[in-house]
Amino acid sequence: MSEFDLVILGGGSGGYACALRSAQLGFNVALVEEDKLGGTCLHRGCIPTKALLHAGEVADSARHASEFGVNAQFVSMDMLAVNAYKDGVISKLHKGLQGLVKSRNITYIEGHGRLVNKNTVEVNGVAYQGKNIVLATGSYARSLPGLEIDGVQIVTSDHATKLEKVPSSVIVLGGGVIGCEFASVWKSFGSDVTIIEALPRLVALEDESTSKQLERAFRKRGIKFEVGTRFASATKSPEGVTVTLENGATFTAEMLLVAVGRGPVTSGIGYEEAGLTMDRGYLIVDDKCRTNVPGIWAVGDIIPTLQLAHVGFAEGILVAEEIAGLNPRPINYPGVPRVTYSEPEVASVGLTTAQAKEAGHDVVELTYDLAGNGKANILKTAGSIKLVAKKDGPVLGIHMVGARVGELLAEAQLIYNWEAEAADVAPLIHAHPTLSEAIGEAHMALAGKPLHAHG
Repeated sequence: MSEFDLVILGGGSGGYACALRSAQLGFNVALVEEDKLGGTCLHRGCIPTKALLHAGEVADSARHASEFGVNAQFVSMDMLAVNAYKDGVISKLHKGLQGLVKSRNITYIEGHGRLVNKNTVEVNGVAYQGKNIVLATGSYARSLPGLEIDGVQIVTSDHATKLEKVPSSVIVLGGGVIGCEFASVWKSFGSDVTIIEALPRLVALEDESTSKQLERAFRKRGIKFEVGTRFASATKSPEGVTVTLENGATFTAEMLLVAVGRGPVTSGIGYEEAGLTMDRGYLIVDDKCRTNVPGIWAVGDIIPTLQLAHVGFAEGILVAEEIAGLNPRPINYPGVPRVTYSEPEVASVGLTTAQAKEAGHDVVELTYDLAGNGKANILKTAGSIKLVAKKDGPVLGIHMVGARVGELLAEAQLIYNWEAEAADVAPLIHAHPTLSEAIGEAHMALAGKPLHAHG
């Protein structure tokens, strides 16, 4: 039996980050992965979807080139070439990650791993013992009762990143991050797109004002959506898929994308037998990602925190440093930056207005329209920066809509996490002309000295 300081089950964002940091700290590490190093994020999620979104952005740029004095036109999408571009990005990152793991002398084990007791993982009949076991087995694309995923007419995001042709029409079941991103991709590619969302608004976890702006932008782009009504059934025919809602409304399209969230991969891997506390499939952990069984840790999509790759990274690093006795600070989850990479982008950090009021804060709000920003006008994007703050206190949330606003989150998360007040940010100088000026202008306005905004 091979013995290690850590045996990590799962080589996705949380697992490999934990492995790299643990090795850096001098631990003897084994990393187990049954598929490809990098997990969902690299191979079926974050990276391929953002590559598709960029291809869509290029297509839209061609469509609107004349608005910028450029003589060009959009002809069609070549999905073989799009996939070659996307797969090239994935391959380069995958090889780089493999090289990193090898350079840190991490024992990489390929195969399906199973937890057989509190300090042993078995892979292909071989037992690997660890003083610590880190579980990072990731997530899968959920479906709904009565929906049979066939990978052709009814697909999940796993299939949607590998399509060989552009569907003429698509119904997207789910108006959250994944659904809105794919709706944006397919509209850019030339599909007729309809989103079905059971909740009252798109991106319902974001601030209500953000949802309204995204819905307005999607209407302008010709993306249709139906919110506030639940899915009832779907039927297939040679012509396509017909979706029926509980209110009797029907929608038909060539393809149905099921984007109703992701579930934890925790069943049948020995977690229950090891006595780990679970709730609806998720492993329950404390603020340092410790399970109820000493020596077993869990990170990433299998614990009920934000299902974001960068959260998995942070949790993996946290566990490595906690095992090393460095006593890292627990993750402040409201302070994690969040992005929906649609067109326009949605980006936020901190509390929504509703959450801030629910927490008992005396809330003040300030919305700065990007119409007053020079770079936004150059890019021909619409949107805003909304600040949610405690009266005579720190900024509690920053909510943004517009092209490339995800790039503004680096500063936004510092403002929130360092509990800055508007008056602390207002004197900071932002380069001109940049979108980042909008962050400064918003805080200047909230501090009572608006410049390029009506006070």
